[in-house]
Amino acid sequence: MSLAPASPFYVVTNKRILKCHDSGVLGIWLVSRLTQSSTIADSGRGTAWVLCWTLSVVDFQVSMAPPRKSVLPKPLPDGFVLTETGKQRKWRLGKILAQGGFGLIYLASQDVDRPVAADTDFVIKLEYEENGPLFSELKFYQRAAKPESREKWMRSRKLDFLGIPIYWGSGCAEYNNLRYRFMAMDRLGTDLQKICDRNAGRLKKTTVLQLGQGLVDVLEYIHENEYVHADIKAANLMQGYTDPEKIYLADYGLSYRYCPDGVHKEYKENPRKGNNGTIEYTSLDAHKGITPSRRGDLQILGFCLLHWLCGSLPWDSVLKDPAEVQVAKTRLMDNLPDSVRQLSVSRASTEEVAAFLLYVKSLEYKDKPDYQHLKDLLASVVRGKLDFSMPGGPATVPSTKVADPGTKEKQKAGRARGPSKAKSLAPVKDEEEQKGVKSKPVPAHNRRGPVVSKSQSQKEEVLPAVRRSLRPRPEPTRTYEDESEEEEDEDKGRPRPIAACYLRGPPIGPRTQSKQV
Repeated sequence: MSLAPASPFYVVTNKRILKCHDSGVLGIWLVSRLTQSSTIADSGRGTAWVLCWTLSVVDFQVSMAPPRKSVLPKPLPDGFVLTETGKQRKWRLGKILAQGGFGLIYLASQDVDRPVAADTDFVIKLEYEENGPLFSELKFYQRAAKPESREKWMRSRKLDFLGIPIYWGSGCAEYNNLRYRFMAMDRLGTDLQKICDRNAGRLKKTTVLQLGQGLVDVLEYIHENEYVHADIKAANLMQGYTDPEKIYLADYGLSYRYCPDGVHKEYKENPRKGNNGTIEYTSLDAHKGITPSRRGDLQILGFCLLHWLCGSLPWDSVLKDPAEVQVAKTRLMDNLPDSVRQLSVSRASTEEVAAFLLYVKSLEYKDKPDYQHLKDLLASVVRGKLDFSMPGGPATVPSTKVADPGTKEKQKAGRARGPSKAKSLAPVKDEEEQKGVKSKPVPAHNRRGPVVSKSQSQKEEVLPAVRRSLRPRPEPTRTYEDESEEEEDEDKGRPRPIAACYLRGPPIGPRTQSKQV
């Protein structure tokens, strides 16, 4: 039997795809068993022949389709020039700035006649043409993140900033018989994961809540444009290169068009596709293999907020077992809000995150979230400059008093309802009174060294726990109840430091002495 369809064509047999060259006839196929259907598809004419046999090739020029390259691409040389598809704009490559799971990120410039400067404002993301993540990311930017669409959205919402990176263009290139796909973007700065690592996994509460509000704006925009991100995490949040106060949600390689042409995908569990995404934050829908949706994005964000606020998650110890992670997440969601409230760390209650996740839990698969309500839940602090310093550092005390009136007494008073407002404010008032009335030098039996100078006193005001602050911080996997108890013991066993401005004040009165005792 001899067939000569137009080439190139493909043979599908035993679940293998063979690409046939056009240099010759389709040889002779011998019948071995009448057990399986094989298809020969003519890509030139769109026709197909079905052979109800398991076939073996006797005389046939055939080659396997090239395997998908799941490794980093071979680098292009410094100074290589790329041209965008359908445009005359060219980009010159500089040094490699970073690398991801499948691609490289180069410094780039539109000035192709001179070397790329180290402070250039542009980068090129480069992957093999066959790779899927960059292709998915390109489709997102081309469909959902056009500059005119972004500007119109920001005007309608009266926003000064929307944290989606600027996309400039894309194209394909060939070098040493290898095909590449590239995408030109604005250069971004440090990712939030590096900042979290520097801070032992935690961020200040005011910063966490402000990040949450900004990310809700971003998610509302991409959701309204029929996409979900599906991989929100600190490693995908980038500071602006020239303005670190601006935070961008980057990396849309796992983005998914959940509502093409206004038709929402149907709810369907598929365990074989389960656990897609980053295991710490993957939504419960994704654990079950359900296609991503708006509520899944918001649940991922809620898990991120909880992690940044507390420094760890209840399922950190079982991350190698996705099924156990799913069980732990289900337990946390089923027992809201108490399951999140009890994770509160010192001077940073999780009340707002508990309310956020509780609202997400109420959403059905196809429901459109109330994004303004979600922002209101996180709006216990006034949006301002982001503070990425270590929680407990110089700016912690004032920001905590504004953002979170509930202190350690609130954590002890009851997880479900919390104490009255008067009780929650009492420790703050007491601290201020102590600072206002102390004037004598510290008694000798309470000193931990020589009499302090004014400059030393100022340092102590910044670092209230002098000796313990010099110890290495615990790992993020520590338990929060243990940490709260340790800090309470410190407060009982050690007097608070004296503010420098009161070291030479008026004599102390009897009423204040009784308070200090």
